[in-house]
Amino acid sequence: MSCYELEALRLGLMNVLGTEDRSTREHAEKELADAPDGPIDALANAQTLSEIERHLDAALVDLEEEIATTDADDPEYDYLRGRLVAVRDAERAVHRLTDQGESVLDGLGEAHDVLHETFPADE
Repeated sequence: MSCYELEALRLGLMNVLGTEDRSTREHAEKELADAPDGPIDALANAQTLSEIERHLDAALVDLEEEIATTDADDPEYDYLRGRLVAVRDAERAVHRLTDQGESVLDGLGEAHDVLHETFPADE
């Protein structure tokens, strides 16, 4: 059983954050060795938070389709549903990260404006 979406998300976030943890990267890459192409691969190679959000959304659609076509008596059915819950939770965490980053940018812009109001530059 593989959690392709979570491992791909970890790799994408490592790319965005510049994380150099070789053992974590190798572990995630090993987990994704037999992953399907498409959103999972794109997510693992994402370079921005907006790419992560877009590819994670596409991966969720694929996972939901897989669940919809899996018989409820299939031994993997409950695992797939649990995976969906975990990936949706991860999606919310990525949205929070994006929102927090945008808030930091807004705060820096406001600090810049206040600095120029307090110490006007001679024009």
